[in-house]
Amino acid sequence: MLEQLKLFYSNTTLLILIGISSILLSSTSAFAQSSTSHSPYSQFGLGQMREDLLPQTRSMGGISSGVRFQGGLPILNISNPASYSGFNRTILDAGLYGNMTQLEKNNRADNTADFAFSHFAFGFSLNKNNGPKLGGISFGLMPYSDVGYSIASNRDISNTPYTTRLVGEGGLNKAYVGWGVSPVRNLSIGANIGFLFGNLYDKSLIEFPSGYGYYNTAKTDSRRVTGITYDYGVQYFLPLGNRKNLTIGYSGSLDNSVNSKITSIVSRTLTPTGNVTEQVPIDTSSNDIISNGKINLPLKHAVGFTFSKGVNWMVGADFKYADWSKYQVRLNEEPLGKNIGVAVGGQFKPDPTSMNYLKVIDYRLGFRYNKTHMTVNQQRINDMAVTVGLGLPLPETGFGRTFSNVNISAEFGQQGTLKSNLVRERYININLGFTINDAWFIRRSYD
Repeated sequence: MLEQLKLFYSNTTLLILIGISSILLSSTSAFAQSSTSHSPYSQFGLGQMREDLLPQTRSMGGISSGVRFQGGLPILNISNPASYSGFNRTILDAGLYGNMTQLEKNNRADNTADFAFSHFAFGFSLNKNNGPKLGGISFGLMPYSDVGYSIASNRDISNTPYTTRLVGEGGLNKAYVGWGVSPVRNLSIGANIGFLFGNLYDKSLIEFPSGYGYYNTAKTDSRRVTGITYDYGVQYFLPLGNRKNLTIGYSGSLDNSVNSKITSIVSRTLTPTGNVTEQVPIDTSSNDIISNGKINLPLKHAVGFTFSKGVNWMVGADFKYADWSKYQVRLNEEPLGKNIGVAVGGQFKPDPTSMNYLKVIDYRLGFRYNKTHMTVNQQRINDMAVTVGLGLPLPETGFGRTFSNVNISAEFGQQGTLKSNLVRERYININLGFTINDAWFIRRSYD
């Protein structure tokens, strides 16, 4: 066992570089993908919301409002920018996201899988050892939402069969920069400014079989979304003695308005004969700008707490609320409502001083439940998941100056129901992240 650990430790730097390089290289192709969602419920609103969570907190049910330290070290907690004031090292965090989904309806099931870039975030402290305490700054890039659905129906008119399809693709990304500061002892405040950008595509298709001589019709509505968002947070950190700490937090966002430009293209295609399956374009019937205005993002609130003992363990809970009622839905769509959720979770490290590697791993567990903002066929759509995860420490380097981790989380969840002729979605979401905590920007001293 010790020999294996020595071999592992000796290649730590190489592993970190390979991991982060793989993430950065894959991010280019990931952003080019049409979507990583396979949920029929992503057709509502802006799609499946990804949230500002890293694997470290996803694996604990998604608690975040009161998370400031984890395993004794400051954490890059984008969901609550007040946590940035706790930075005492430079933090680099990057990751990948994978999804496996089973869709079931009327005793029929379909399985899908995909992976994509998850996040890239950077944070560092502005505090001086013998100077002013200016807090911490973070910036990064991550997905905001995904759209990915395909609904088909076979029909017949005058003994001529045809198929209608509704297809959704695309996604939104968010670049952000944030600052957190502690104006008084144990109290921190912070804010993020984000920039949303991306395209969402909704396609309506009518397709005839080859040999019938009919033209097919495709109508594509493209939504180009851009705009500025504002998030904020507050945390109160209370030492209780005997290495125990209580952190109470609140985070929220304004009902930000962003730009939305919708264009519609109607085209005709012809189904070829033979083994060729791709549609042959014939011409474009129309190309119009449907609207060019603003849409309201949801007003969000979250409050939570964590209770911890040093590097040994931490437990916490979050209560979350998001109001989508002001979001401008498309024609003939059901209005959206309020998303109300709860999350509980925690982590523990068996023995932080042990030489046994299995005893210095952070083991994480959580649960979350959401009554979502979607109502379909008069049925409220609920989402729930059990979460698990590991924090795998890499060896300290630079005489204790650098601490690194590989973080893995898995969400085993279900969304929707088989009632009211709806789709039940069962999924496994896997998140992999590489975290480096390093003491950068240190002025060297020489004798």
